[in-house]
Amino acid sequence: MGGALTDAVWILAVVLVLIVLAAAALAFRRYLLERGGGTVDCALRTPAGSGSWRLGVLLYAHDELRWHGALGILLRPEHVFHRRALRVISRRPAGATETVTLGNDRIVVEVCVEPPADDAGEPAKSHVELAMTDQALTGFLAWLEASPPGSHLGDFT
Repeated sequence: MGGALTDAVWILAVVLVLIVLAAAALAFRRYLLERGGGTVDCALRTPAGSGSWRLGVLLYAHDELRWHGALGILLRPEHVFHRRALRVISRRPAGATETVTLGNDRIVVEVCVEPPADDAGEPAKSHVELAMTDQALTGFLAWLEASPPGSHLGDFT
């Protein structure tokens, strides 16, 4: 009887250590993503209106918006959106059923992602939804409108 109890305690200890290591790995990944600044909590739903919400982090790069899933292990973004390809379609407060997943005071923004005109291999434009706080939405809209001078000159060649 004592041997079986000791084995169960060891198995429980190993499981607890694995859980702590997984939590530490996720926290360290989040630290690496946020160390450069320009990140906000943001949920993503694609396609808009019919997919399921996924929690994650938006990272603002020079002319790109990079979305990383909250439970991912890689530092590579799952979705990359170019600033000039994004267009806000609508915004609304999160519905009652959505607040269970997203949390209170989230604004849902529907965004049209249009591929550049010269990229024939890109898929047709798609719609995604982003859910973020009001403060994060203000920053997102400012980022969309504030492209650096000369960043669009490559579009004319």
